Amino acid sequence: MKILTTVKKVVDVELNIHVENGAIVEDGLQYVINAWDENAVEATVQLKENNGAQTTLVSIGGPDNTDIIRRCYAMGIEDAIHIDDPALEKADSYVYANVLQKVYEQGEYDLIITGKQAQDTDNGQTGIILAECLKIPCVSNVVAMEVMDDQHIKVSRLGDAGTEIIELELPALVTVTDSINEPRLPAMRGIMMAKKKKINVMDLAGLGTSFEEVGGADLKSEIAEYMTSETRQAGQKFEGDAKEITAQVVNLLATEAKVL
Repeated sequence: MKILTTVKKVVDVELNIHVENGAIVEDGLQYVINAWDENAVEATVQLKENNGAQTTLVSIGGPDNTDIIRRCYAMGIEDAIHIDDPALEKADSYVYANVLQKVYEQGEYDLIITGKQAQDTDNGQTGIILAECLKIPCVSNVVAMEVMDDQHIKVSRLGDAGTEIIELELPALVTVTDSINEPRLPAMRGIMMAKKKKINVMDLAGLGTSFEEVGGADLKSEIAEYMTSETRQAGQKFEGDAKEITAQVVNLLATEAKVL
């Protein structure tokens, strides 16, 4: 089984992010592996360890994507493709999906594993669009995977009415949630070995395509601006007799909140 896993570099959302003039202030920002993509990497490595799968990672972004690719190497990924092209700086999910389609077609993979969404945009579209472009089965919100044979896998997903168990014929694509596993911490030996591993870097021309061909001339969505969320006002704390407090709360709900 050949697996292609996608990884995105995102802003570390644990940090304070500042917005000025509709744009994120870049100074002081730190970038990390998208959390759900890290779960996708762990799921891929487990399939390699338990089922002998061949693993390839693909990441789209600038030169600083190298750090997150090497972390994935240290976790156990065998090969990596880095798509580095300035034209993709403002690409949307549709463009990313078309670029990934070109990568997939060059490798003839059996399974694509992606995180269910990116923690910077929360769109959750790229993997599903990619499956549609490739005309292959797709299951989202996957929380467990089991290899049945060379042509089939069984997955469990979180559905609206509970956990759904689905059998998939390969090739297929799954998007995983953070419930599927706990990503491993790379060992020091793996980190040192990852520094020496080759990363296959290419631009769109190297993929045999162009920005226009992958949909760049007709973006389906665009970020107009960033806005700082409104600061929530501090709540009121009531102390004293329960009967008196109840009367005060009811009065405020009726006169200020106007919900009664």
